[in-house]
Amino acid sequence: MNYFLIYHSSIASIISSYTWLTGRMPMPPLWSLGFQQCRWSYYPQSEVLTLAQTFRDKNIPCDVIWFDIHYMERYKVFTWDTDRFPDPKGMLTKMDQLGFKNVVIIDPGIKVEKDYPAYEDGLQKNHFIKYPDGTVYSGQVWPGWCTFTDYTSPQARIWWGDLFKEHVDEGIDGFWCDMNEFATWGQKAPNNLQFAGDGYPITHKMAHNIYGLQMARATYDGAKKLLNGRRPFVLTRAGYSGLQRYTAIWTGDNVGSDDHMLLAVRMVSALGVSGVAFAGADVSGFVTDATPELYARWMSMAAFSPFYRSHKAYGLRDSEPWSYGEDIEQIVRKYVQLRYRMLPYLYSSFYTATQTGMPVQRTLAIDYPMDEKIYYGEYENEFMSGPALLVAACRSTARAANVYLPKGNWYDFNTDKKYAGNTQFYSDAALDKLPVFVKEGSFIPMQSLIQTTVQKPTDTLVLHVYYSSIDNQFTYYEDAGDRYDYQSGGYYKRMMSIRPGSKQIILDKTEGSYASHFRHIKMILHGFDPLMNEVTVNGSSTKIAMQNIELMQQMKLPVVHLQNRNEQITIGW
Repeated sequence: MNYFLIYHSSIASIISSYTWLTGRMPMPPLWSLGFQQCRWSYYPQSEVLTLAQTFRDKNIPCDVIWFDIHYMERYKVFTWDTDRFPDPKGMLTKMDQLGFKNVVIIDPGIKVEKDYPAYEDGLQKNHFIKYPDGTVYSGQVWPGWCTFTDYTSPQARIWWGDLFKEHVDEGIDGFWCDMNEFATWGQKAPNNLQFAGDGYPITHKMAHNIYGLQMARATYDGAKKLLNGRRPFVLTRAGYSGLQRYTAIWTGDNVGSDDHMLLAVRMVSALGVSGVAFAGADVSGFVTDATPELYARWMSMAAFSPFYRSHKAYGLRDSEPWSYGEDIEQIVRKYVQLRYRMLPYLYSSFYTATQTGMPVQRTLAIDYPMDEKIYYGEYENEFMSGPALLVAACRSTARAANVYLPKGNWYDFNTDKKYAGNTQFYSDAALDKLPVFVKEGSFIPMQSLIQTTVQKPTDTLVLHVYYSSIDNQFTYYEDAGDRYDYQSGGYYKRMMSIRPGSKQIILDKTEGSYASHFRHIKMILHGFDPLMNEVTVNGSSTKIAMQNIELMQQMKLPVVHLQNRNEQITIGW
């Protein structure tokens, strides 16, 4: 055992040191933050195209359609079923024209089959796991008897990564590593299997825990090499410390129940403390049907989580946003659209994760570790989405939620009602109104509604600022969203601060060479003096406009219009 002892006076600092040790995630592609629709499985290709067009026709934003195991020929990885998908490249081109990215599932098992290129080549090049006597190990999975790549071999990882070339050339954008514990039917892989161990031969007893991580690593590295400068997206079911360097993770095959919905909250928050910022669960539950109310509640709650994907198993009812009736569709549309308006806030939160390891979805224990009430069972499903938003997840049957707000002042995200901290109360939790609260002093940058991240928003950044009695700051971040220019200065970053003692909001001078998407800033002031009719902008008096502002409902609030200049902007009130 190797022990690493980390001591700090705050949980955030411990997370920072832990992720310094195990690695931090790179910036994900922007499209991977959008809503994603999956099923086991969508086929034939006409159904996939109809699904994509329906999202567009119904104005429900969506960025990704996922292909589960039925896209393959007899479940063989790196193949297409040519009866179901006679023209994969043509289909993917049409998907691209509709603004969709495409992700395919990949399992580690390679079918034992003569003349199957992946099997024959891997066998010839000695890339498969073996018994001590040199016999290649095989186990049964979806395709039948399979061999398994030894991802602890650097040469095997490179070989595996190169196998994705045809998929990338066809137009696949991301890869989904499943069954990579690794899973086989009816047996546990023997402990005496032999692995390369990156030059230090080991048995399965030592290789087991890192196998899923190394598969994700090989997939990420291969995709990165093939994507011509675009950022890869990888999702994994299994991993190990440091998986955040290569992949997002989801919580596995869950059940369509309130218990599993709320369990997902705690699991994703726990993964965040463990250094994994990009995580989520199968919305509405994978292996059983959800009620319409559960689907609506889960979709509204997951809109505030890092990874936002709906997924449903084979043979169960349809589980797309329009599958549960018009009332549920309307609720779901509202929250998915809110997710897309909030993308500047979420993307900035992901940037923070790349710099400090601080998760996007945060247990309250990070910021309020000494507040005993956050550990009470009735509040265990509350979480922070980024630094500003407290989400009180609750059951689909609840129409009121028992909420606890820690110290400080808070604002109801739906109504702007102000609450003092260290208080417990019952909040309205109608099915179309998830209880969400904003921490005082917060900055929440938002954009106009788009249907896909391929579509550009308008040139105005909507910046919501919440009054505070204490100083606070927020790091705003932009880049191109799908390449690596940000690593050489191609980004736009700005520190935003509120200083109530001097009655100032300060947008610092920008950093980086990237030109912002937004030429204008519409600053919306929450909790400020409603009789205030002017502010100063860099010393010059500026009139305030009172406008109806739509967050979750209409509210009349003071607005300051600004040019998005690169120099420091100081607003005084």
